[in-house]
Parts: sequence; C-alpha cells; structure tokens
Amino acid sequence: MIRGIRHTAAFSFLLLVALLVNAARVQVYEAGSYDASPANRRAAIARYAQPRGAVLVAGRPVTGSRDSGGRLRYERAYADGPLYAPVTGYSSQTYGTSLLERAEDPVLAGTDPRLATFPWWDRLTRSHQPGGQVHTTIDPRMQRAAFAGLGGRKGAVAAIEPRTGRILALVSSPSYEPGVLSGNGPAVDRAWRLLNAAADRPMLNRALAETYPPGSTFKVVTAAAALESGRVTDIDAPTDSPDPYVLPGTATRLGNAAEGCADASLKEAFRASCNTVFARLGVDVGLRGMAAMARRFGFNDRGLRIPSPVAPSRFDTRMDPAQVALSAIGQYDTAATPLQMAMVAAAVANGGQLTPPYLVDEVTDADGVLVAPGPHPATRQVINPATAEQLQEMMVDVVEHGGGRRAAVKGLIVGGKTGTAQHGVHNEGTPYAWFISWARTKDTYEPTVAVAVVVEDAAAERADISGGGNAAPIARAVMTAAR
Repeated sequence: MIRGIRHTAAFSFLLLVALLVNAARVQVYEAGSYDASPANRRAAIARYAQPRGAVLVAGRPVTGSRDSGGRLRYERAYADGPLYAPVTGYSSQTYGTSLLERAEDPVLAGTDPRLATFPWWDRLTRSHQPGGQVHTTIDPRMQRAAFAGLGGRKGAVAAIEPRTGRILALVSSPSYEPGVLSGNGPAVDRAWRLLNAAADRPMLNRALAETYPPGSTFKVVTAAAALESGRVTDIDAPTDSPDPYVLPGTATRLGNAAEGCADASLKEAFRASCNTVFARLGVDVGLRGMAAMARRFGFNDRGLRIPSPVAPSRFDTRMDPAQVALSAIGQYDTAATPLQMAMVAAAVANGGQLTPPYLVDEVTDADGVLVAPGPHPATRQVINPATAEQLQEMMVDVVEHGGGRRAAVKGLIVGGKTGTAQHGVHNEGTPYAWFISWARTKDTYEPTVAVAVVVEDAAAERADISGGGNAAPIARAVMTAAR
C-alpha cells in the first residue's frame, strides 16, 4: 500500500511539474501570440480602459477622450477635427490609427516605457501608465489661415520655420472629421466606407502622402544646379537660349507662355518662367548634375519621417536628354509633395542650409514632466550661401515684378516662385496651381517662414488656373499669420 502511495505521489508530482511547465510556456513563450490573437479581447479592453493622452497645439489639447460606457470604455474625441486631421490623423477602436496618432501611439496609449518609473514592473503586471502628451510645432493662426485659404478646394499647404525645421502649418483639403471613426459599431463602419469611397478622397493627406508634378516651382532647383555647376555665372547675362527650343534628339518644339524668353538672362527667365531657358539649362547641367542637386534638396529620400512617414518626392535618375529637359521644368516624371517644395523654399531662404522638418516639439507625461525633447535634426548645407543669395534675389523679383505679386506682404520681404503644372494624358488634365515662398522682416536676414501651396481646382476654367492667381494668395495669408 505504501508503494502505491509513493507511485501516486510521484505521478502527481509529475503532473504538477507538467502543469508548471505549461503555465511557463504560455506565460513566457506563447504570451505574444495570445496577445495578438483576434479572439483575445483583454488587450483591447485594457487599451481603452483609460483616457488616451492628448495631442497639443500651442499648449492647447486638440484631442481628448469621451466615456462611451461600453466595454471599450474611452473613445477618442477631437476639437476642430477637420482643421487638425492632417496633423493628428485618427484613432479608431475598429480601424487602428494614422499619422501622429500612430507614430506616437505608445506615448498616447500609456505603454511607452519612458512614462514609467519602473518599466519592468509595468511589463510584469501588464499595466499602463496614464497617456502622455505630444506637443506639436503647429502654429494655430497659420493652420487656420491655410485651411481658410483653401476653402474646401482640393489641395494642400505646408509651412516650415527654415532655421529650425519646425512645421508650422500642415493642411490637406478637403478634410474630414476623425471623430466619426473613433468608436466601434455600425455607425463607424458606415463612416469608414463613405470616407474611403468619396471621390475627393478626404482621408488622403495631400501635404505628406500625395506627389504632384511641381511645374515651374522646380525651376528653383534647376537654377541652383546651373549656378552651382558654373553653367551660369551671372544671373543678369544673356543665356543664348532659343525660343522655341527643340528638345534634344526629337523634333518637339518647346515654347513659352511668356514673351521675351529668347536669349533671356537667368533672372529674366526666372521672373517670366521661361520653359525654354530652364529646359536647356537642365540639358547643359546634365542628368547626373540635376539628379545630384534634386537629391540635396531631399528628392528620392525614402526615409523622411516627421515622425509620420512622408511619401518620397521623385526625380528620375535614368532619362535621355529630352526627358531631362522636361524634368528641369518640373514635368515628365518629376513629382513632389508640398512638404518637399516647402523644404526647397526653406533651404533657399536659410542661406542654402536645409534643416529636415519635424512636427513634435516635445513629449511629456500626463503631469507635464518632460519625457523626450524634440528631434532637433542636424542642418546640412545643400547649396553655397552665394548661390542662395542669388536665388533669393530672383525670388524677390518674382513677387515684386513678376507673377507672384499677390503674395506680397506689407512690411515683409517676400520671395516666391509660381508654378502651373500640366498632367494627365497629353497634359489634358486640369493643371495644378503651385506657389512656393518665404518671408522675413526687413531688419533681419533670418527668414520667418517658408510655404508651399498646391491647388487642384477642377471647377476653375483651365485658362484661369495659375500659381500666382490661385495659390499665391493662400501663401500670403499664411505668411501674414506668421508675423
């Protein structure tokens, strides 16, 4: 009998060991897969059991939380949702997160280890700290000016502080109300389907995720390449450019919308936006030189984060001379985000120095204690200061005597470049109206702001669309708000 008891005790001990081993396997090795399982609701319940941290603009929360009373208790709420949607994105219990809500999700959800005094304890207990706060670089006056300027038309505005890279305005239009996606249930599903099916694509962030042919605004890059390469040494000297210009290796004759482009100087051609002069300069500089200059300004960079990812702007590196000529005037396959073209204007305004843009000034915990400062990215010299000074002179000339007059701001020195970009099959699409600019006060050389505006106005008459007419007034409103 004693022997039987021993066998029973040994078998029970083995069962206990097997139970402990299985528990350890589940808790340690299988925990991740169980957490990720769609059937496990505990993670979602824990995630929404407390209010989400706030995104702040100028110290004021533009996001919040509301108590739904359901199992997923707290839903996201937004103040001025359409105004700030291109900055915040959405946070949905059904469809996840986007933009800052995604990039800063660990902070906002309270799972970031930097929020905890003892991170190991939080990992062990699977507890969440109160959500932290994300302080953005956005200036609310400039954001409102850009939003009102677009007035619901399709387009985008990006504004940067040239010296620091702080993004001061980021608007995409038409916008949407992110709060309709916050919860769960049939109403959220209907809102998601309607937003994604809308012809004007309100959930597309046109400032960061859409690339457009930059048209004549790209002539800033081409002029920089011509000056840096030595193809042009005097911006007031004739360039010996024909009008029209026959594209190399073809019988295609490229003309101009403006008069007086034959043999125009670089400064005159920049003011009148002469395609022939800049197409020929692009060919003279060559593919390698043009691609290198575009890359310096940020084209073909697939790693730009603000911290949300930014679609790479494109300048082809495999083209024949005719294609290079068209690319030099912002056509062919050249494409840029509005943020990229704001970076071009910012580098020119900042003496040839480009500071990568960023959107988050700092991260704090729920009590306002600093968790992480802003990124403060390193500035790089993309063009010589002397080249930047010549480009500034030409951009000021565009605003004072050329097509950018509607961007002028009393009391400020403003430089700009217009652009009307053709697109579509045989260029039959409604053109995009572009304007890029920068502004500074008259008693300083430090620029206040650099702005890029693009307008897709399908309702306008094709002949009435122009960067100076459609986009420049919006840039003016943003620069005025920056004062």
